[in-house]
Amino acid sequence: MKSWDEFVFLPGVPDALALLGEFFGRIVIVSNQQGVGKGIMKEEDVRAIHVKMCAEIERHGGRIDKIYFCPDLAGDNSPNRKPQPGMAFLAKSDFPEIEFKRSVMAGDSDSDMEFAAGLGMVGVYIGDSSHLDNNKCKIDFVFNNLKELADFIYEKNCK
Repeated sequence: MKSWDEFVFLPGVPDALALLGEFFGRIVIVSNQQGVGKGIMKEEDVRAIHVKMCAEIERHGGRIDKIYFCPDLAGDNSPNRKPQPGMAFLAKSDFPEIEFKRSVMAGDSDSDMEFAAGLGMVGVYIGDSSHLDNNKCKIDFVFNNLKELADFIYEKNCK
């Protein structure tokens, strides 16, 4: 996606984030955006999408405390590109109360699960995990979508 016009929330995401915001002190997004490194889009384009995305999430009662993204190419060996932990350390610098071992990483890729495992986070895979290399990825939970995760957390904490 190169613009807001191409952006689409996965089903239930804004509502899920509203529910998750009740249980988590901080909600941050860490995202690889190598389209910038490839020259497909500019960092300003990514930031503009993030502003509109956050506004839509807020309209549904949710929040994102901060978004971190890495524009570097996969082959650049960047310390900020997932699965490397650089963006987590940036978040910890901005929000010192973050404790990785008490954090949850929800994502839909091998690199997301490797990122979580490397930092001692709970790794929650969102989507069909059958294609993942389970020898490479430690996955603690699998849900079809973010709303299922939010409902699970709600049920565990409110019943």
